[in-house]
Amino acid sequence: MLSIKKTVDFLVGIPRWQKRLLCLIVDCFFVIFALWLAFVLRMGHSAVHVKDLIWVFIAAPLLSIPVFIRMGLYRAIIRYIGSDALKTIFHAVTLSSLLLALFFFWFRDFTFFVPEGTVVPRSIVVNYWFLCVFFIGGSRFLARNIVNRNMQVRGLFLPVIKRTKTHASPVVVYGAGAAGFEVMGALVRSREFLPVAFIDDDKKLHGRVMAGYRVFSPASLSGLIERYDLRYVLLAMPSVSRSRKQQIINMLEPLNVHVKTLPSVNEVAEGRVAVQDIQDVDIADLLGRDPVAAQKELLSHCITGKNVMITGAGGSIGSELCRQALRQNPELLVLFEHSEFALYKIERELLQLRSRESIETLIVPVLASVCAWGRVLAALRAFDIHTVYHAAAYKHVPLVEQNMAEGVRNNVFGTLVVAQAAMVAGVEHFILISTDKAVRPANVMGATKRMAEMLLQALSQVAVLDQPLLIPREEAFGVENRTCFSMVRFGNVLGSSGSVIPLFRKQIEAGGPVTVTHPDMTRYFMTIPEAAELVIQSGAMARGGDVFLLDMGEPVSVLSLARRMILLSGSSIKDSDNSDGDIEIVFTGLRPGEKLFEELLIDIAGKESTSHPKIFRAHEAHPDWHGFSLCLDRIHGAMNYCFPHGAPAFCDCDAIRRILMENVDGYMPQCDISDLIWEKMSRRNCIDNQQV
Repeated sequence: MLSIKKTVDFLVGIPRWQKRLLCLIVDCFFVIFALWLAFVLRMGHSAVHVKDLIWVFIAAPLLSIPVFIRMGLYRAIIRYIGSDALKTIFHAVTLSSLLLALFFFWFRDFTFFVPEGTVVPRSIVVNYWFLCVFFIGGSRFLARNIVNRNMQVRGLFLPVIKRTKTHASPVVVYGAGAAGFEVMGALVRSREFLPVAFIDDDKKLHGRVMAGYRVFSPASLSGLIERYDLRYVLLAMPSVSRSRKQQIINMLEPLNVHVKTLPSVNEVAEGRVAVQDIQDVDIADLLGRDPVAAQKELLSHCITGKNVMITGAGGSIGSELCRQALRQNPELLVLFEHSEFALYKIERELLQLRSRESIETLIVPVLASVCAWGRVLAALRAFDIHTVYHAAAYKHVPLVEQNMAEGVRNNVFGTLVVAQAAMVAGVEHFILISTDKAVRPANVMGATKRMAEMLLQALSQVAVLDQPLLIPREEAFGVENRTCFSMVRFGNVLGSSGSVIPLFRKQIEAGGPVTVTHPDMTRYFMTIPEAAELVIQSGAMARGGDVFLLDMGEPVSVLSLARRMILLSGSSIKDSDNSDGDIEIVFTGLRPGEKLFEELLIDIAGKESTSHPKIFRAHEAHPDWHGFSLCLDRIHGAMNYCFPHGAPAFCDCDAIRRILMENVDGYMPQCDISDLIWEKMSRRNCIDNQQV
């Protein structure tokens, strides 16, 4: 009994590919044995000469195994097989039997395969079918029962397990399906967790014992928490919709347990779930937004078979654009990034993705700044770029507020350089990644992103570039505009660099406090993959100068998000009503340039739907390029301002702010100029003037 248990534990623990290989070898044996037994039952043992029929016995697995593979016999997890698997076995064996019958009929006159005078009765194929179903199906159900019985023995003696896992944390698994079974096996083998029971919504399962653990209703959770001092609830439902997950999470919030989940349904399907795969609840599940299926023709329109360049390729949005663009099989993908480490990191990741998914795209890492005209133009020309996704920008509001000069240089003039280079190089599509902070901005970052939008809108109306800025006139003057410019405006993405989500997580792990700027602050949120996918689809619908808006759903209270993250970590909130709570929420006040809420539309009435339900096109007035270029020229002049008495400053931030306020609709700075170098140089200049 002990040796059987050890054998079962060993087989359950080996990698999935080894389990599949073992099943395949066993099936080869059963196919040959079933065919031999079919001959014996029909013709008698003495009449069957294996040596004469050797090619028949070799042909049987060669015909059958590919059929079994194609019909998915080796994708099923043995311990979870049921009636569906039995139907698949019936169909697979039937098809392999027909192929075997065809083999006998086709080669009956070839003595090389069947000796002369040997007749193969038709009943052989019928016998083979019954025997093959019995052996292949029976072996799987027998293996399932042995494995599950072994796990059930472990589950029924819970007190024994509990004594051997004195430091393990009690956990219930929410979901008694295939994923729940898989994760329960991983929990049983782990030292960190002590599985106690299943929870499932299906009333038919309530009270049943599965894999040795009783299935309870969700209403029983509070009782289980009290009885077993539960600390964790594990959601084992990787394929359920986000809206359903949100309902379950809402129900679990008041129970003061740490809610965890599985990473993906793919790992469950592959049988690769391990304890280290268990993670905190994805914040996207808290939003309850189910992503809309992508339109494949929109995803491929600007990418498949083309040369694509992504600026800011190492950033949060840029890197996801790279991943999704690579999966659309471009001819070439240029990663344009000024951070050496970020470029190295994304290149290594994409090379692994390319190898794993057998993609033939050439990946080219280019280390450069978007402000370097020569480098940008050289890259566009050298690689004959068709599509540019311009994601390079400084987006952290307080940092850009404190470094106004670099925010303007990168966000405005960097966009201007890349856009004009795209026109000179004959790029077909240019898509700017914008932000909701560009609408009636209260900060420098939003104002610079709005300026970037406006300069693209202005350039989209230019037939011939007769007034190039900041670039060699001889290279750009008179260039015909064949580039379709567009921009995509959306809100915060979950998990991006500088996002509140990773900040809240670190603060919760450290025991608090969790810092929120204002109790009434709201933000739009979207996952990075969903945003990148919609950006790609938006660019495919552009006509020139388009501003696309992504449907971000309803704005989310940042305070509510912080509270939910604390509760789902298994901690309680410390406040005036609960002085013994675990983690306190502290309000720090709005930082320079921050708004309580964000908007997506400049003109509330000005938007229209597109062929995609999550993408809208804004109706906005386009500035004239000749007039707007004068504004840009003034800003550039202010960037090179010098204080009197030979004390150079980085730029004249005061003049830049005035120009931005004159030209960016709704730009109302809510604080004094915060540029750190400007402040220092201003104070020094005042002292110098007093001394003079």
